[in-house]
Amino acid sequence: MEILVTGGAGYIGSHTCLELMENGYDVVVVDDLRNSDLEALRRVEALSGKALAFYNFDVCDQDRLDKVFGAHAINSVIHFAGLKAVGESVGMPLAYYANNLGSTLALAGCMKRHHVRNFIFSSSATVYAQDNRMPLAEGDALGCTNPYGWTKLMCEQILRDLCVAEPVFSVVLLRYFNPIGAHPSGRIGEDPAGIPNNLLPYITQTALGRHARLTVHGNDYDTPDGTGVRDYIHVVDLARGHLKALEYAKRNRGCEAINLGTGRGYSVLEILRAFETVNQVKVPYTIGPRRPGDLAAVYADPQKAGELLGWQAELGIEDMCRDAWNWQRNNPRGYRT
Repeated sequence: MEILVTGGAGYIGSHTCLELMENGYDVVVVDDLRNSDLEALRRVEALSGKALAFYNFDVCDQDRLDKVFGAHAINSVIHFAGLKAVGESVGMPLAYYANNLGSTLALAGCMKRHHVRNFIFSSSATVYAQDNRMPLAEGDALGCTNPYGWTKLMCEQILRDLCVAEPVFSVVLLRYFNPIGAHPSGRIGEDPAGIPNNLLPYITQTALGRHARLTVHGNDYDTPDGTGVRDYIHVVDLARGHLKALEYAKRNRGCEAINLGTGRGYSVLEILRAFETVNQVKVPYTIGPRRPGDLAAVYADPQKAGELLGWQAELGIEDMCRDAWNWQRNNPRGYRT
């Protein structure tokens, strides 16, 4: 049984490919490598002891997608491919709408032509409106503050409409919270280009000496220590959630939105202190201004994932911090080491 994974060379994609292969699936990856590295897939193959099929092109290319579907007995699709930087999306809205909506439309159309019905979509907690109470549940109000978030919400609507028009489809919209950490082997992990947008890579790179200090964006929020609180989830737990979603999609039809989070929020300083304690390393930091649009606290209600998927996060904050440092220390320049 072959699973098509778009964006499979990326951070979450590579961890999901490894989980799939270790659980007996054959994997086909399409990735244009604009924000990822082929070395990640080489390491996935080495860790799993299995080969995967790789195609290097933009998922918006319907003609090439058709050829991939024609060459493989694809049963299901997990769609990670897309542009993903919130700040960048504000300055490049047309590129984000063209790529993120275009790739989803191309993929869904190709699936319809080739009679592939199971679709796992990589969505985001950014689809929730800012005025919701915490924790966020799937039925809460939706609304976005940046083009990246809108592309995710628009893709969700496209896929909902598809399921109404084509009842044979099964779509699971996985709304991620804040994935961090790395595979415990230290062989695959998060490898952002430039100064990281996400907290833990910024911490690990600062601990390594690549940055003089970590900047904490704001310490005057209405939280226990004044810094922003987020729901951090280990990337391996997140990857396993995709396998559970895949099993669910095979048994059901229609469209379901499901949170993947722990239900527990940690502040920036809590993460920093946990990292220092677990890894016995100091990380210098400074307090900077708030970032526009950041909320004081965002965390999930994960109950639906437990009820429908039989999934819950199993790895704690110590695992996340330890595995992230293990990856960074062994790969000081990421996959370019």
